[in-house]
Amino acid sequence: MADEQNPAMTPEEGVAAQFQIQKLYAKDVSYEVPSAPQVFQEEGQADVKMSLAQRVEDLGENHHEVVLTVTVTATIGEKTAYLAEVAQAGIFLISGFNEQATHAVMNTMCPNTLFPYARRAISELVSDGGFPPLTLQPVNFEQLYAQRMQELAQQQSGDQTGESGNGEGAATDFPAEGQA
Repeated sequence: MADEQNPAMTPEEGVAAQFQIQKLYAKDVSYEVPSAPQVFQEEGQADVKMSLAQRVEDLGENHHEVVLTVTVTATIGEKTAYLAEVAQAGIFLISGFNEQATHAVMNTMCPNTLFPYARRAISELVSDGGFPPLTLQPVNFEQLYAQRMQELAQQQSGDQTGESGNGEGAATDFPAEGQA
């Protein structure tokens, strides 16, 4: 995956655009079964929800740490069956892109790279925790990014007309597919 470039992203004039993975790692992993052992005797299908959050830290010299946090919560009735959370991180070299394209790369290509690792870790945590396998569906980070940018533009235009935005950060909730 050395030098990848999305044609929609414009590199700076005269500079070769680079996107390189320097390091991938699990920054934090958490798994809880707060209602064990009673939850294993519960009847019914679990309601499984997934949420995503992302944080980016500039490490200097065009290196960025991107942390994608995937949280999966399964409930049966009013009881939490399990809560699995993985903060999958990577250090990426991103250079030669203009500011807008760099922002897009950090919010699309980086989480696209990290998500499969987080998905695998969540699946293993759930299975190892005594629950049926859970398959998290792929996430379209390009679409999420476009929606987030559109919402931000609407908030900014709303701020100019005296309306206020909802103040939400870069977290998104999704229904998760699979069994719990």
